[in-house]
Amino acid sequence: MSAAAIRIAPYRSRLCVPPVPSCFRFAIQRVTRTHGATRQPASTMETTNSRVVGASGERKPPQPNSSDGAVPEVTSGETVITEGRASIVYPDANQVFYNPVQEFNRDLTCAVITEFAREQLIAKGIQIEIPGEETTSRVVVDLSEENTDAGETADALQAEAIEPSDSEDPHPSCTEATTVENKREMRTTKVEEKCEGGLRILEGLSASGLRSIRFAKEIPGIESIVANDFSQQAVELIKRNIEANQVQHLVFPSYADARMLMHQTCRRKERYDVIDLDPYGSPAQFIDAAVQAVSEGGLLCVTCTDMAVMAGNSGETCYSKYGSVSIKARFCHEMALRIILHSLDLRANCYQRYIEPLLSISADFYIRVFVRVHTSQARVKNSASKQALVYHCVGCGTFHLQRMGKATSQGKNMKYSAATGPPIGPSCEYCGQRHQMGGPVWAEAIHNTEFVQKVLSAVSTNSQRFNTSSRIQGMLSMITEELPDVPLYYTLDNLSSIIHCNTPPLLQMRSAFLHAGFRVSLSHACKNALKTDAPPTVVWDIMRCWEKKNPVKKEKLSVTSPSYHILSCEPVLQACFDIREDANPKSRKQHLKRFQENPEANWGPKARAKVGGGIAIPTEQKRKLLQNKRKGRNEEPKEMKNYPCKKFKQGNCTLGEKCLYSHDNPDKNQAEKEEPQ
Repeated sequence: MSAAAIRIAPYRSRLCVPPVPSCFRFAIQRVTRTHGATRQPASTMETTNSRVVGASGERKPPQPNSSDGAVPEVTSGETVITEGRASIVYPDANQVFYNPVQEFNRDLTCAVITEFAREQLIAKGIQIEIPGEETTSRVVVDLSEENTDAGETADALQAEAIEPSDSEDPHPSCTEATTVENKREMRTTKVEEKCEGGLRILEGLSASGLRSIRFAKEIPGIESIVANDFSQQAVELIKRNIEANQVQHLVFPSYADARMLMHQTCRRKERYDVIDLDPYGSPAQFIDAAVQAVSEGGLLCVTCTDMAVMAGNSGETCYSKYGSVSIKARFCHEMALRIILHSLDLRANCYQRYIEPLLSISADFYIRVFVRVHTSQARVKNSASKQALVYHCVGCGTFHLQRMGKATSQGKNMKYSAATGPPIGPSCEYCGQRHQMGGPVWAEAIHNTEFVQKVLSAVSTNSQRFNTSSRIQGMLSMITEELPDVPLYYTLDNLSSIIHCNTPPLLQMRSAFLHAGFRVSLSHACKNALKTDAPPTVVWDIMRCWEKKNPVKKEKLSVTSPSYHILSCEPVLQACFDIREDANPKSRKQHLKRFQENPEANWGPKARAKVGGGIAIPTEQKRKLLQNKRKGRNEEPKEMKNYPCKKFKQGNCTLGEKCLYSHDNPDKNQAEKEEPQ
């Protein structure tokens, strides 16, 4: 037996896991060399919410969907957190990162991967069973060799799927598997069961392992999950949490650089079906490896929390990370989604691959995208026509998109050429101000409405599955109502502030666009957003008509202001503000939880985990320490004596010699300097 096999054997026997794939065997060898996590001095733990268990062992009443397993053993300085069906140990010292506000992110990811698994496995003759869902009768699947688009033959179900050629449809429907001769009854798989031929999942930055453990305990149809992290403390914690939740047969801890781990699995047979990247900050350094390591048609889940960069505060930094310049505008959150989609597609194109967005959300302080990655040398040529530059007026906020390329259909062939432009003049035709140029960004649909409907239907019929089901339903309902072919949006408050008039009611504004013959929708990314296919001329005509009903004092407007230029023109379109029945979307009528209120105090991004641990400073205390920090950056007292004291000159300085400024008479000093020698 080789030395490598000897080192792996004790690890397998302790966790009772099946043989480990060779792609991450080296990473597991490194885990076995690490020592146990150090224990902190004894201290009394206090529970902070109903889902936390302290070191004293006192358990709170379980949630309806919480796990019924044993609570992990904790020591002093540790807390047990229950989320979904998983219970994990979390150190109070800031050694491993955890943010409770991201529960919505993790719930939504479980819902999306579940529907992805349902679509992928049904072609292999596997039906998933989810706790709480109504059981359905088993369906019959065709597994004939004639239907090569939908699946393989019964003998090749476990083999790697054949990559489609340029002439084949790369997105075969799983329902096509019911039109062949050979039929057999589907087998069913449940949660926490190892499914041969199921999904292989990689969580590149696992931290405490909570997400991977939730995948194992809440998503059926999984063959293996690799919970990777590049922190020894985090990997030791992952091992403890895996054993405590009894998912050793599904979840394998890994101590490795996520980029190297993904690069080692770029070969077709070793790729992962699902890769989840949720880093602290930007995922830019992991994108190149991720688009290579995901399987054909596999799912890539990416989170970005560096919203200051992606929302326009630092456009040059955004370009260095994502290859796109962000601009500060009201549509910055949707533009951030389109920037990360552009970056993913750009990196995938280098390897003859392209992306298909399934779901893209902007929530709280982060954005999250779910995309499928396909391979086709011919379809990669369409990518240039899917990207666009954004021209944004700094005065009135009007925006225009300029496609990077042009694709024209000529029968069965496609002709590709450079796009013509620009779509604007040297200055804005509405307010006369200059334009900013941002991008390139993804200009196609950012959601797959059919897939989103499936996720929404599954969550709605099994609302007890997640703690955040109500918010998931509200957000997905809004997404299904969005216009898929209309990039970016306007905001009501910004339109009214440009011309200094009262903000029009939402229903009246939507009705005006509908009466004019244009489509209009809301956006999940902003509460006051309006997405419409109406040109900017129609938008400002409607605002001019609204201003006539709510007049402003034009004599007080500056002749150089955008409002003066816009209101100086008469509207060509006469808008009608009578409320229409279809102006109120269904999600708004049903009073769904579309926009989340602040879940708790100081709920934003948490402090980055420290290698050596250490207690993180509470946000409120840190805020007090940073107050007046600029005033504290004073010069040295000796240098400040060169400046006269203003209060002494006025005769009311009471500090005397303790004053940091000079009490000398400046007129007297000047006279002494001018006195001849």
